[in-house]
Formats: sequence, C-alpha cells, structure tokens
Amino acid sequence: MELSVAITQIEVKRISDNELVDHSDDLAVEEPLEIRLGFADGTHQAVSITMRTPGEDSELAVGFLFTEGILKSPDQVKQVRHCGLKIGKSTGTLDRAAALNSNTIRVDLAENVELDLKKLERHFYTTSSCGVCGKSSIEALQTGATRIESELTVNADIIHRLPETLRAAQSTFDKTGGLHASALFEADGSLVIVREDVGRHNALDKVIGTKFMEDNVPLSDKILLVSGRASFELVQKALMAGIPILAAVGAPSSLAVELASEFGMTLIGFVRDGRFNIYCGEQRVLLTANSSELTAIP
Repeated sequence: MELSVAITQIEVKRISDNELVDHSDDLAVEEPLEIRLGFADGTHQAVSITMRTPGEDSELAVGFLFTEGILKSPDQVKQVRHCGLKIGKSTGTLDRAAALNSNTIRVDLAENVELDLKKLERHFYTTSSCGVCGKSSIEALQTGATRIESELTVNADIIHRLPETLRAAQSTFDKTGGLHASALFEADGSLVIVREDVGRHNALDKVIGTKFMEDNVPLSDKILLVSGRASFELVQKALMAGIPILAAVGAPSSLAVELASEFGMTLIGFVRDGRFNIYCGEQRVLLTANSSELTAIP
C-alpha cells in the first residue's frame, strides 16, 4: 500500500565510528494547512490551521470537519479543492509564496446545507505534536459523539499482530523515522487503510475522512490502531466515527480512558512484545487457547 506523503532530502553531518561524514537524510515535510469552509453564497470562512505532512489533504480537511461535529454526511460536501497552486512533492527548495497559496484547502458545501455556526466560532491553531489541540476548555470538545453500539469482538492474538502489520505498511516511516500512523483493521486482522502524518491527530483525520467521503461511517465493525499514545483527542475522533476498539502502541492518558469508558469504547494500550493492557471494554477481547496471557505493563 503506497502512501502519498511528502518527503524532502537534506544534507547532514553524521558521526559514525568516531568519524564525521556527509550524509543525505530524508525528512517528512511539515507545513501548515489552512482549512476553510465555502458556502453556497460564494463566501468562505477559515476554520482551522493545522501543521501536517502534505498528502491526502482533502481527506484530512473533511475528516477534521466531521470529527469536530461540523459535517454530518458526505452529501453536505459539494467539492474539496486547494486554493491556489496544487500541492506536490517537496524537492527541498520551496517557493514560500506558492506554498502559502497551496497550503489552503476549501471544503465547499452543497446547496441548502445548514451548519451549527457556533462551532465555527472556535478558531484554533493545531500543532503536530499536541494532545488536546489548542481548544480552550474540555467543554469545547463536546461534538455530539454517541455511545458505541457494536457487537464486534476480536481474538487477543489478532491484537498482538496488528503493530507488525501496521509497521510493514509504513513506507514513509521507513525513510524518515518521523511519522505517526493510524490504521483500520477488520476483525480478522486484515488491513483496511493506513495513513501517516507528523501529527497523530492528522493521520487519524485522514483515515476517517476517507471513510466519511465513501459514506462508510460509522465504522462499527473496525479496529483502530495508532502508532503512538492514545490521547483524549484520538478517542474523541474515534468515537465520532463509531469505532468500537481503539488500540495504541503507547500509553493512553487518564482522560482518554475516562472518555472511552463513558462512551462504551474498548481502549487498549501498550500493544507490543506479545502483551497489552485493556483499560476499558474488555468484553470485546476474546482469549483463545493460542493467545498470550494479557499482562499488565507497569
């Protein structure tokens, strides 16, 4: 599965065996993306600026608007397009004026679409490394998520195999070592979709945005794996998409566990080395004769 994520190459000085040598290093590109809404009367309004890795920008924008509770269905979207020049792969020499134009994307709404404009009053800046991204309060995160209603169950041995499957699909990570990933899996462990980005929340918005535009949400029969920690915001986005099982290679935050528990989600952390922790929703994880014992990681 080839991912269209921008990479740039720079020259670095590498110390190896106590010698200084010239070396070319691949880096994941990080640039701002302004997300705008276009209305039927021809006006448009900025909603957010996020620092992201160029690639799947349309899916990122739509996924962000959906997980923020602004969009409800794909038929509300007339078109999604970049404002100005199209984004291409970075060559390492960037025209900054062109980059500013190309780093704006507009989601044009269909006729007669009515939105909760109060949600649009929350203009906020999103960094690539954040958890709760610049939102002024926990109350501002109330986006209309509903309790998970899913009968999905998965064998523990499937959970154990997910990180290896994800890692094998991370082509850009192999080159840069600097990207987060989010991936959806079937209950049998087969990979459905994976996206990478410098921002863990952006990677998930790209995944959810793709499925939203395919009119495939809620994702009540899918497992989500994220490559890092499980933050409150990732749980919130997964809830908006109706994902019943969220697994993370790293640790969850206390607020992430609290939110997942409240809305009936299964939240799993530290999926590595043949072990993982179930923080809530353990009824969806089945032990089999061939499964490793579930061991708490201190």
